Amino acid sequence: MFHWLEKHPFFFAVGVFVVIAFAGLVEILPNFAQASRPVIGTAPYSTLELAGRHVYIKNSCNACHSQLVRPFKSETDRYGHYSLSGEYAYDRPFLWGSKRTGPDLMRVGNYRTTDWHENHMKDPASVVPGSIMPAYKWMFTNKADIDTAYAEQLTVAQFFSVPYNKEVPMKDGSKKVVKMGSSVADANDLALAEAKVIAADMKDQDVKDAVANGDIPEIVALIAYMNSLQ
Repeated sequence: MFHWLEKHPFFFAVGVFVVIAFAGLVEILPNFAQASRPVIGTAPYSTLELAGRHVYIKNSCNACHSQLVRPFKSETDRYGHYSLSGEYAYDRPFLWGSKRTGPDLMRVGNYRTTDWHENHMKDPASVVPGSIMPAYKWMFTNKADIDTAYAEQLTVAQFFSVPYNKEVPMKDGSKKVVKMGSSVADANDLALAEAKVIAADMKDQDVKDAVANGDIPEIVALIAYMNSLQ
């Protein structure tokens, strides 16, 4: 048979291609599947964080800020460890981005605080001199859409098996449970409880009063999302 293949280079090339393709599938696909699984320490978004993610997308924050640290020293020195595919397991859609008018935000929760985000969204230039980012003052009065965030939670839990109300392993060896409400009212209660923690670290009295009255301004949801990016 090998003698015959030597006389027919076309079929020999096809045979080599088939063998290499098969070997590639056997080697690459399992590794690709393993890399795509959630890495240790990656947890689903809470209801409030998901609402904040919707605010982030609605205001096109991803147009100027990427969420992808590339494996180059200049990037890891500034932003931290390069991104792993498993860190995006619960992101729908991905917000990698292709433009950086502003810095990458993949790990912004590691080095920015609630207070910093509050001041920055209200008046960017006062925090970062020379910043061309516009102020997003309407976020301090607009109400976050918790119902839509809860609807997305229900969808991804049912169709993508996102582990809400289940233990998720964390980097320090502990377990974390991200709760999903059993109803819209329950989801709003969970989001409000989380919002109160965020608002406690903010200075804007109108925001504090709104949360105390049971409302959740978009800025609170957005900060919850920013703090989750680590």
